[in-house]
Amino acid sequence: MGEKVGAIDIGTNSIRLLVAVVDGDRVKTLRNAMQITRLGQDIGAGRLQSEAIARTVGVLRQYRSILDDEGVSLAVVAATSAVRDAVNREEFMQTVREETGLEITVLSGEEEAVLGYRGVLAGLPLDPADTIVVDVGGGSTEFVWTDTGRCHFCSLDVGAVRMTEQGADDRRIQALLAPVLQELEPLQASNLVGVGGTVTTLAAMTQGLVRYNPNLVHGFHLSYAAVNGMLGEIRSKSSGELRQMPGLQPERADIIEAGVRIVATIMGSLGREHLVVSETDILYGLALTVAGGVETKCQAVD
Repeated sequence: MGEKVGAIDIGTNSIRLLVAVVDGDRVKTLRNAMQITRLGQDIGAGRLQSEAIARTVGVLRQYRSILDDEGVSLAVVAATSAVRDAVNREEFMQTVREETGLEITVLSGEEEAVLGYRGVLAGLPLDPADTIVVDVGGGSTEFVWTDTGRCHFCSLDVGAVRMTEQGADDRRIQALLAPVLQELEPLQASNLVGVGGTVTTLAAMTQGLVRYNPNLVHGFHLSYAAVNGMLGEIRSKSSGELRQMPGLQPERADIIEAGVRIVATIMGSLGREHLVVSETDILYGLALTVAGGVETKCQAVD
């Protein structure tokens, strides 16, 4: 029969909702939603900005109403990089609690990585021992892989919003990612899987999707040539032209170049001709966890 659960992922750039039925390791989506609120605005300041908090709380009110309408009594609300790094995160969490009644769990880099990994494996028929998962977010990028029978993870402060606000060039992104990429280069894993807004947006843009279709995005093979081609196209367009590109949400236009450069750097450094795009990610991992799924343990990489 399965259990009806809800999950909310409060990211640096967007907030997403999933209502699903979980039966064992299977997650059946009943309802989902996504809105960009840019909670991580001015992320380098280390403080959540009042206007960003207001935008986020407004969306969380809507999501709370959806959970109530769906009759969900078992739900988890998780926050990642922007909230994790903020000096005023307790103030934000208290505001959300008072305004919506929702209790936020702030995920560590390890928890974020492992939950994304679980979500991918729930949605794609892949061998964990032969798979590297990369989650390119707004504030950070997580890597999870298995080597010699052990699960490893690494979380780095390299995200589309953070790199945009820092004005980071290709050399800087390469330097920041280098420690984990050097660790991954010798691996013979057949599958490189990408999750997160940048990756799914790239899949939509590559296919010219005027209307986003998760069925066409999930499992899509995104080639390195297509990523580089899209990067060149993005760089050639004005801000106004960029906002009109099929597959790209206008609110993501200002950070998409940095996100694509992160993806291109990862694929180029690892010599990967393509990556598999997954729609199932941290939200699915959260749903499995709240429904009582088995936790996956990973070892941190320095």
